[in-house]
Amino acid sequence: MTRYFLLFSSVLFLFFASCEDTQKSKNINTNTTISRDETEKDSAIIKKIQEDKEQEKKLVINEEPMLVQEELMPFLMQYGKENPENRVRIKTRFGDIEVMLYQDTPLHRGNFLFLTKQGYFDGTYFHRVAEGFVIQGGNSDNRETSIKRNNIGSYLIPSEFEAGHRHTRGAFSAAKYAEQNVSKASSPFEFFIVQSERGAHHLDNDHTVFGRVTKGMDVVDSINKQPVGEGEWPMQNVKMEVEIIE
Repeated sequence: MTRYFLLFSSVLFLFFASCEDTQKSKNINTNTTISRDETEKDSAIIKKIQEDKEQEKKLVINEEPMLVQEELMPFLMQYGKENPENRVRIKTRFGDIEVMLYQDTPLHRGNFLFLTKQGYFDGTYFHRVAEGFVIQGGNSDNRETSIKRNNIGSYLIPSEFEAGHRHTRGAFSAAKYAEQNVSKASSPFEFFIVQSERGAHHLDNDHTVFGRVTKGMDVVDSINKQPVGEGEWPMQNVKMEVEIIE
């Protein structure tokens, strides 16, 4: 009887030991799966960090800007002579806006062509929408835009009111800084398009009109209807790309 009891006990021991090993094996497999998932998440995070670093490398802040105020006028005049194009296309998700730049505002035309060929406007927004008045573009809240501005330079464009262009519907005009700007010099980076049917003649001889929309005022009208938040900034960004037509 004792012998049978010992044999039975051994069988039970082996059976439970086998069950325990199976359970441990299941736990090991489960833990391995969790570990693999965590590793994949970690790899994705590391990849994203590396991509961000690569992007940062592309956005290099130059110690010396391309343009300085003291050399601005001769540079823009010469640039305008070497780059005679006067038609540009502004591409948005609402459609394209085509603009003719005036030859008799050479500083503003030269500056706009220069910025376009530098790729400055690509990725900026129509960041201000004043319903029934204007849409204003050339800025964004992206770090890339501020870096581009730093690299190009901090300067103002002298006004070119003598050309006599007025703020009628479709006028393509330069924004300007209001503070400490008695000469009414223009911002090099921002522009606006008059949307109002009546025009915006209170801006004549206050902002320099240096072009006009030749195609796409329906696009201007669509952008002008977009809902806005604080500071007349559209609730959904209206991104642009600008290219030279001819």
